[in-house]
Amino acid sequence: MGRVRTTVLVGAAALALAGGLPGAVQAATAPPQPAAGYQGAEGAKRIEGSPSSADAPLVAAGQAYADTIGPGERVYRLNLDDASSAYFSAVLQPPRGAKVGYGDGLEVEIMTKEGGRCPNNPGRAGFGYDPVPLGAVGVRRLAEDAECQGAGVYFAKVTRTAAKDSDPGAWPVELLLQREPGLAAGSTPTTAPSVWPSASPTLPGSEPVARSGGTGFNDARALGSGVWRDDLRPGQTRFYRVPLDWGQQLGLSAELAGARMTKSYGSASGGLSVALYSPYRGLVEDKDIPYAGKQAGVTLPKTAPVAYENRFSDTGEVRGVRLAGWYYIAVTLGAKVGEFTEDASPVPLTLRMDVTGGPAKGPAYKESLTAAGFGVGADERAAARDGLTAPEAAAAADGRSVMRVVAGAGFGTGTVLLLVLGGWFLLGRRHGRTA
Repeated sequence: MGRVRTTVLVGAAALALAGGLPGAVQAATAPPQPAAGYQGAEGAKRIEGSPSSADAPLVAAGQAYADTIGPGERVYRLNLDDASSAYFSAVLQPPRGAKVGYGDGLEVEIMTKEGGRCPNNPGRAGFGYDPVPLGAVGVRRLAEDAECQGAGVYFAKVTRTAAKDSDPGAWPVELLLQREPGLAAGSTPTTAPSVWPSASPTLPGSEPVARSGGTGFNDARALGSGVWRDDLRPGQTRFYRVPLDWGQQLGLSAELAGARMTKSYGSASGGLSVALYSPYRGLVEDKDIPYAGKQAGVTLPKTAPVAYENRFSDTGEVRGVRLAGWYYIAVTLGAKVGEFTEDASPVPLTLRMDVTGGPAKGPAYKESLTAAGFGVGADERAAARDGLTAPEAAAAADGRSVMRVVAGAGFGTGTVLLLVLGGWFLLGRRHGRTA
């Protein structure tokens, strides 16, 4: 009897532990907090890129790496197969307050071992007026050009461009190689869509819900259709993410409320900037406007419907929405805004988002797209509904797994207990008849 009681107590303790896990969901609605520095990927490996291909270190798909880069080039070695497209991204993380020029930025390209540049390279991203986290990606795309189709050694080159009077220091850079599996035979589209719904987005006007953004791609806050509220301080960038499935489009606006002024007048060129990134961290669209401490807003053009064949488009904004998965939004309040506003009083930010269309049936891949880190499923939709960051979503998924195990264990324990009690009951009746 004591053994059964111990099992029940252990099961109760497990249920109590599992009951605490949904706290990650509650964290999504916590009051906005000032962002820390860029949150790097958990488990990222230190690596040191080479100035040339001769000693370039190997980068494996699916593993995040951390390096530093000054003005100039870093080269990395890739072993690519002949059955998948490849995306090599670099996210540059300048320190707050670093001096950048308007033409400074980042380039990433994938090259053959003979030195030929693969088509549609390099991927570029540039600074506006502020040193913000910046992502760019190089691409090896299947079914495009014989020069970059074979399996074997390739190289990725990351170049940081900087003016003479810009900050010359070495800045952290996060590297990630991602694979997109090839399509099943006979299902490969090769022509970009010629027409798609491109009307201006109609955005929701519901009451805003508090959602604090993250510091970068790794801790970006998940959002869906709706109106979302956050705060920004001068020089700060907030990251958010939204799942877009095949056939879906995103409409987005970012609005700044009036700020508490310390001067009668002030204005910052590029005081509000918004950037949209793809699931492989490539820049899709960006826009910035001046901010003078009064109500202002930016509305991005409605994206093309997510479609595999978008990759064949001649337009960068269409090419960028070629995959179902998480799309990332970076919103920056320019550092110069701090020259005429109270830093102790952050500026209220409102995001209006509308996801329309689909989800449509996606193409047939030879391998699982979600296993490669792309695609939209129940977990992604749940994270957007509950407003979770990736670490919170992982914790919630672990919680659901624990609950399933505990539920199964509880069912088994209960069954055993009923059988034992039933046995005792029958033995008692038999003993009574014998007496």
